[in-house]
Amino acid sequence: MKKTIAVSLMVLAFASFAAADIYVKSKMHSDPMSVMGQSQPAQDSFSEQWIGESRFAMLSEKNSSVLDLNKNVLYIINHTAKTYIEAPLPFDFTSLLPAQMASMMSGMMKMTVTVAPTGLKKTVGTWTCDEYDVAMNMMMMPMKMKVYATTDVSFDLKNYMEKVYGTYLKAQFRLDDASAKEMMKIQGFWIASETSMEMMGAKIRTTTEVVEISSKTPPAGAYSVPAGYTKQAKLSMQDMQQR
Repeated sequence: MKKTIAVSLMVLAFASFAAADIYVKSKMHSDPMSVMGQSQPAQDSFSEQWIGESRFAMLSEKNSSVLDLNKNVLYIINHTAKTYIEAPLPFDFTSLLPAQMASMMSGMMKMTVTVAPTGLKKTVGTWTCDEYDVAMNMMMMPMKMKVYATTDVSFDLKNYMEKVYGTYLKAQFRLDDASAKEMMKIQGFWIASETSMEMMGAKIRTTTEVVEISSKTPPAGAYSVPAGYTKQAKLSMQDMQQR
């Protein structure tokens, strides 16, 4: 009887472990700013990532991205408008834009990216990270980033880098293939970043920092589009303004 109970407990424990994915929680902060006489207070929020064997999800209050490698599709979800886009892989950001905007993106709105490792290291939380300088420029609006990435994680980083990383970067930063390739010079999992830019005379500064990486069972719906959301073919202006 005791042997039967022990075997059952082992089976349950294994099933629980097998169902677990990697959970990442990050905190985000935006400094207060003033644009054209309008003041915006400091803002703080959290985002979550789920990393599975063949699925990935980046979830936040306003928008989410869900990558399903079994279906070869990326879902871009707008929670404010309750809409979503189903984009086939390999992901091409410009294919989701209206024709006129796609033309602008290939011309005056084209983003350039430069990544340079600084050779410095920094401890963020419990992770030892390498520091990178990232410079982005679009429409004469330069953006500078400090990125801190680590290879000391408890999951299959090689699989993540090969199957998820490039697509996630393209979707998150609206990158073309060349810019995504440059961004992939950042080796490792992003633990923290600091972004600064100036727009219409306003100085904008945001930070992100991972506060938890653990193994958990994902909740129902973590990798799916919420029920009742409307599918759309192209990104709207509201989609473009959200990150």
